[in-house]
Amino acid sequence: MAKMVLLAAYVSVGGNDLSAYARKAEVTVEVEDKDVTTYASLGWKEVLGGLKSGEVALELLQDVAATKLDSIMWPLLGTVVPFAVRLDSAAVSTNNPQWSGSCLIKGWNPIEGSVGDEASVSVSYPTSGAVTRATA
Repeated sequence: MAKMVLLAAYVSVGGNDLSAYARKAEVTVEVEDKDVTTYASLGWKEVLGGLKSGEVALELLQDVAATKLDSIMWPLLGTVVPFAVRLDSAAVSTNNPQWSGSCLIKGWNPIEGSVGDEASVSVSYPTSGAVTRATA
């Protein structure tokens, strides 16, 4: 199995390349488990997959200068926008898949931190609709 170090991941939100601000990116997807246990299950729990959901979590270095991060994200608040994340900024391929879909920008933390901290922003957005994995 190949090993990998994340050095140049690609992060796009709302059609904006946020890679220069991002220091952490997570895309998670899950399926609800629905209990379908009956007496015929003989004491063993049985489950089926239900609704799928996902989340895009980012840690970004804040920049409030004109046309920078804060001015990109602020107008997106409350909207559903496309997102795309890759392990590397190179083109999408079988060795560099892209996970994409839409997410709800449900919050924005323009100021976060304590004395002496770097100005960073941690956000987490629920996906809306399908999350896809592309290799071409």
